[in-house]
Amino acid sequence: VIDIKDYSGKIFFPVTDEKLKDFGSEDVRIPDMQDFIEELHKKGIYVVGRVAVFQDAYFVKRRPDLAVKNKSGREVWKDRKGISWIDAGSSEYWDYIISIAEESRKIGFDEINFDYIRFPSDGNMSDISFPSSSTTPKSIVMKNFFKYLHENLQDSGLKTSADLFGMVTTATDDMGIGQVLEDALPYFDYISPMVYPSHYSLTFENLKNPEAHPYETIIISMKSAVERANTIHDSLRCSRDTR
Repeated sequence: VIDIKDYSGKIFFPVTDEKLKDFGSEDVRIPDMQDFIEELHKKGIYVVGRVAVFQDAYFVKRRPDLAVKNKSGREVWKDRKGISWIDAGSSEYWDYIISIAEESRKIGFDEINFDYIRFPSDGNMSDISFPSSSTTPKSIVMKNFFKYLHENLQDSGLKTSADLFGMVTTATDDMGIGQVLEDALPYFDYISPMVYPSHYSLTFENLKNPEAHPYETIIISMKSAVERANTIHDSLRCSRDTR
């Protein structure tokens, strides 16, 4: 797995698309990325490119109008690490992400792994606003984004995967970040729930301290994920059969 765009928002390799040059290609850290991927392919290595999506400080500097703002809407909001975010409801930015994926396919990436595909959760959440998605439930915004990615990349030859918060496998709501497992499953080739025991609340499944019970935390989470994935798979299959 190789970073294509990390939290900084800067793209790691040279690009040809002019709008990518304008918004994210100043920091070319891997100038020979295409040659490197070719070498990996010669060794039979499957190459995944990671894109940190809505956490994008560099794009915000260019387009602060698309950023998550403070409650007054006058200033760009930042999380507790000082990183700014794009409002997940910005469809204009969705096209930017599609362009990054397409450019990555051109130089040989086999799969795009989408990370930070959520609303922010760490920081002053009492002083935050979303100019592009203030009237739409977060889960609907994210589901629409997942669907948009799929519709625009399904004929590209790329595989796609999604990094989701670990508790998405057991939570029955969107956890305030817009992620619902069933909303993502139909639109990606792979789902990667980040089941880190250290990130779970102390009330999870009455374990009192999930970090001290890594096996139990992971097995509970993954069993639930498989059950829910099978249910949505069966539902989709029945839907196709009836058509």
